[in-house]
Amino acid sequence: MPGRPGRAQPARLAGEQGREIFALPGSIHNPLSRGCHALIRQGAKLVETADDILAELRPLVGHMRQAVDDEYSELRKHLDFDPISIDELEKRSGLTIDQLSSMLLILELHGEVESMSGGRYVKKEPLQA
Repeated sequence: MPGRPGRAQPARLAGEQGREIFALPGSIHNPLSRGCHALIRQGAKLVETADDILAELRPLVGHMRQAVDDEYSELRKHLDFDPISIDELEKRSGLTIDQLSSMLLILELHGEVESMSGGRYVKKEPLQA
């Protein structure tokens, strides 16, 4: 698809990077719809409703969820009932301080971890039902 010289074409670049491209068709009588129609001819996913996008992305979400679960499993391996600093968790787990901070907060909100003074964390006993 021709573009203006010197200007990157976002759809082309996205396709070269292996990213999904979606296009919403327009009226065949509207000259402004030609770009979307060209994208569809070149392989962009035809979108008529939001469900079309969700159907395409749903498998990716499952893969991302698995990656997140793996990171939490790795973090849990390094937590114990003895306090451990976030710096030590960073060294042992290979996760960044930013990742650990948000993950520890979520685990704390779920009642799995307790925050101690001095930036240390301990695993909590599971609640008995």
